[in-house]
Amino acid sequence: MYNFGTIYETTSVEDALRLKKEHPQAHFLAGGSDILIKVREGKLAGCDVINIYNLDELRGICLEDDGSILIRPLTSFTDVAMHPVIKQYIPVLGEAVSQIGGPQVRNIGTIGGNICNGVTSADSATTLKAYDTMLEISSIDGTRILPYAEFNLGPGKVDLREGELLCGIRIRKESYEKTYGHYIKYAMRRAMDIATLGCSVNVCLSDDKKTVKRLRIAFGVAAPIPIRSTTAEASANGHAVDEALLDLVSEGALADVNPRTSWRASKEFRMQLVKEMARRATKAAIEKAGGTING
Repeated sequence: MYNFGTIYETTSVEDALRLKKEHPQAHFLAGGSDILIKVREGKLAGCDVINIYNLDELRGICLEDDGSILIRPLTSFTDVAMHPVIKQYIPVLGEAVSQIGGPQVRNIGTIGGNICNGVTSADSATTLKAYDTMLEISSIDGTRILPYAEFNLGPGKVDLREGELLCGIRIRKESYEKTYGHYIKYAMRRAMDIATLGCSVNVCLSDDKKTVKRLRIAFGVAAPIPIRSTTAEASANGHAVDEALLDLVSEGALADVNPRTSWRASKEFRMQLVKEMARRATKAAIEKAGGTING
């Protein structure tokens, strides 16, 4: 039995936002894979919740007329991984969320909850940041658009203001067109474990596949929040597809990360992971894009 205070049921997004304004202390309840654990542990015992799980208007994925991919926040990890739009245009996102927990967690957990939780180990976060994702955040006063790059404010803290709800996760066509990605998760177990470090890379190559037109790389658990490595990206963009490129990316990544020592791994080990995973993920993304690394 979970120790809740009042559970408010919603019939629409508008209804949910009204309830949040009337009860600002209440927490939105989506899949519940995070909040229910906190309730059971006593961290949120007795809290009020606004149940939004049954709002189908916040669920699903579609390809918009302008070519952007819109992911609604209540879409489960399983549905993200299996959706034909994701498989066709951003398969790396499906590969990343398929590494979250076990089947039960992926069936109930939502991609919106994963990023609103604000933890640096979120498996969807690195890929979404590496694709310059935009967030649509609504309140009773309207909707604001925020780059996901600006959403994380600190460990477990995100830019959701009082009365706001994440209603859309959007990846623009120019961010994914002719772009190929690869995600690597290092964990202590092969499955059902939190990342010790995560790395997501995507590349767009020249038509002859010999030059990097654009490379983007993001890390999880390499800093207090999921981060992009702008140093690695700047060193790679315009560079020839060769062994020297991998050296530049792996060394450049070290300039932007700041991992900590925890019971899972030391800072020094995580630094080594950053360097090696940047190299491997970059090579894999290039190969998916049709390029070949020559020494």
